[in-house]
Amino acid sequence: MSFNLLDSVKGLFTDNLISTAAASLGESETGIRQALNGAIPSVLTGLLGKAESHEGAAGILDLAKQAAGSGIISNLGGFFANDSGGIISRGAEMLKGLLGDKAGGMATLIANFAGVKHASASSILSMAAPAALGALGTYASEHNLNAGGVMNLLSSQKSSILSALPTSLSTVASVLGIGSGNGAVTATASHGHAPDESAGTDNSMKFLLPLLLGILAVAAAIYLFKGCGTPKAEKVTVDSVAVKAEPVNQETATTAETASTKEMTKVKLPNDTILDAFKGGIEDKLVAFLGTDYKKLGEDSLRKVWFDFDNLNFKTGSAELTAESQQQVDNIAAILKAFPGVKLKIGGYTDKVGDEATNKKLSDARAKSVQAALAKAGVGAQITGAEGYGSAFAVYPADAPETDRVKDRHVSVSVR
Repeated sequence: MSFNLLDSVKGLFTDNLISTAAASLGESETGIRQALNGAIPSVLTGLLGKAESHEGAAGILDLAKQAAGSGIISNLGGFFANDSGGIISRGAEMLKGLLGDKAGGMATLIANFAGVKHASASSILSMAAPAALGALGTYASEHNLNAGGVMNLLSSQKSSILSALPTSLSTVASVLGIGSGNGAVTATASHGHAPDESAGTDNSMKFLLPLLLGILAVAAAIYLFKGCGTPKAEKVTVDSVAVKAEPVNQETATTAETASTKEMTKVKLPNDTILDAFKGGIEDKLVAFLGTDYKKLGEDSLRKVWFDFDNLNFKTGSAELTAESQQQVDNIAAILKAFPGVKLKIGGYTDKVGDEATNKKLSDARAKSVQAALAKAGVGAQITGAEGYGSAFAVYPADAPETDRVKDRHVSVSVR
């Protein structure tokens, strides 16, 4: 049976270890599992990035052998013991060795994705790093691999690792500088969002290959760094302009489902304003993100990170916002007022049904409609622009089920 690095690392995180981590960090087991679903492939993506050169692979091999020889992977539970013997600091050092100054930003991504505290996400990443290195180091030692062998091994694992990245963490590959050497990289680099100011500036981002549709951890978990969202209610918003024989009123149907199935929460802003919003919704995640040192991600990486509106709807086939959408517009305006130094860009997206030119025109009109609504709410100066991308970043084909295509129809914001 061939070696699978991803499965080997996942196998180190037993149910008992997850329970221990949840109790120690004050999180739910579901949240810890979700964090691991994002952290493990993210850390392994860091390995891929480091090993793209012979020098980098040699460095990874050295770190991996150190991790394997330290016995750290047989004592991952030590992260949560009072007498950890420095295991926490060693894990953090290994994480920094892999991700460098991206470690803090990656913790932000994982925290938003899994709905856990930033500190908890950092701890999970600090466990995942030595686990990944230890598993690699053990295999490398058993098979007497040199730097070239590590490069070949990780290259063979590339598709498996990148495909395991949840869609809402698809920007991880780009953030960590993974090249687009194969389809898997291109597919995970951006999911349903424009990576930069111009939709055509990065060919590896422009033409998305089909994703492995089963890897929708975000769809099950509802938490997103909202590069992409969840099924059904999370991806409410833009309907395609194409009219079928029996068109479905997406605005009415999906909003009703959202209201009845999603948990409400109170989101507190720095100026003490309290917002009523969906738990894990755009307000919840955007405020959590702005409360971190997100600028460490760098401008290029920030341009690839988008948050989707989850209760913003339009009248069918038009750019006119429904009355019910005003609350979310007002909430975003309140957030911008509480963070006066923050600027947002707005993007509009459709599915692949219908004429692309018409879809792009509609998505652009809808993005600009949201921009106008925010300007009317008094925060127009904090909106850098609004652009429609049509179906350029849609993942699902035109003949996909409606439950899939609705995920490609949304309006989103990116922090600038």
